[in-house]
Amino acid sequence: MHILLVEDDAKLGFMIQYKLGSEGHQVDWAQTAEEAEAFHDTGGYDLYILDWMLPGKSGLDLCKAWREGQDNTAILMLTARDAIQDRVNGLIQGADDYLIKPFAFEELFARIFALDRRKQLSGYHEAYSISGLTLNLRTQEVVRDGESIYLTKRELDLLAYMMRHPGEVLSRERILNYVWGSGAEVTLNAVDATIKLLRRKIDEPFDFKLVQSIHGRGYRLVDMGADGHD
Repeated sequence: MHILLVEDDAKLGFMIQYKLGSEGHQVDWAQTAEEAEAFHDTGGYDLYILDWMLPGKSGLDLCKAWREGQDNTAILMLTARDAIQDRVNGLIQGADDYLIKPFAFEELFARIFALDRRKQLSGYHEAYSISGLTLNLRTQEVVRDGESIYLTKRELDLLAYMMRHPGEVLSRERILNYVWGSGAEVTLNAVDATIKLLRRKIDEPFDFKLVQSIHGRGYRLVDMGADGHD
């Protein structure tokens, strides 16, 4: 899962990021609400883990604002507040679950697994269809105009991110942070190289080119219908 962790306690935040990374999750860690909002704007997260008490704007404030913005990504609140009314208030504001500090990491893993399972049972699926191109992340199937296309895991992640934001210009930095993770030791050239490989597979055999370069800004996936193409 791609997880946004918001925790101002440096020791705890480091341990959560490390432990979840060891479990195979990709974790971006913010220590303030402002940093969290910057990460949030990149999109593409499967889960938010929000500490209730943050300097300035609280985790509950973030939860409420993101829900009001129609973001339905699962939210797990971390809190030292164990009063029933506090927990009820968190759920009312849009949290899906809560975990009271201090906690065992085994319980954190179990809560994350339960939230992911709930999402799967609700009928959630990662499937996209734009301009004759379809992507199903569950089956890892990519098809354009009836022709099956094989993509590597990195190419699939990149295509999924672009298909979540059709017509939107995505900077190379934004793509790098999402596809490789904010702590990845790779350069922006990796983005350009992967875009080139993706184009070779989903664009070169076809007349209309879906992946466009926007000089000085980044890349975008063209929605033919939105741009007035037939």
